[in-house]
Amino acid sequence: MSADLTADQLTADQLKAACLALNGAEETFPFGPETSVFKVGGKVFAISALDGLPLKVSLKCDPDLAVRLRADYPGITPGWHLNKRHWNTVLLDGSVPHRLVAELIEDSYDLIVAKLPRRQQLALDWPGLHPGEATEADRA
Repeated sequence: MSADLTADQLTADQLKAACLALNGAEETFPFGPETSVFKVGGKVFAISALDGLPLKVSLKCDPDLAVRLRADYPGITPGWHLNKRHWNTVLLDGSVPHRLVAELIEDSYDLIVAKLPRRQQLALDWPGLHPGEATEADRA
């Protein structure tokens, strides 16, 4: 990830840069100008009120990992106004290590891209793509 996530408290600009550094990522505002929704292939992978205090981001997560993360980090809670099985909300006040935040952003992105049709994965130059393997979207 190219965005610098080393400061004690993650800033809105760092969060935005981390999300937009991923291939094909775009920032949209379907819920109004106060809520940034980051998408890839038209699908949401991160949601944040970038001017919110404290700064938080909601990220898609593997359900089993989501439960473990919530147990290990008080700054990670079930997704706010989202499917709590598949989404976590992460408090960006320094209580969750920045390297972990970066990994969770990338994991959320990867969970979305993994469900996109192969042609979209190829266009994104997604490193998780395995040659000759059909995606769930291709099989549907």
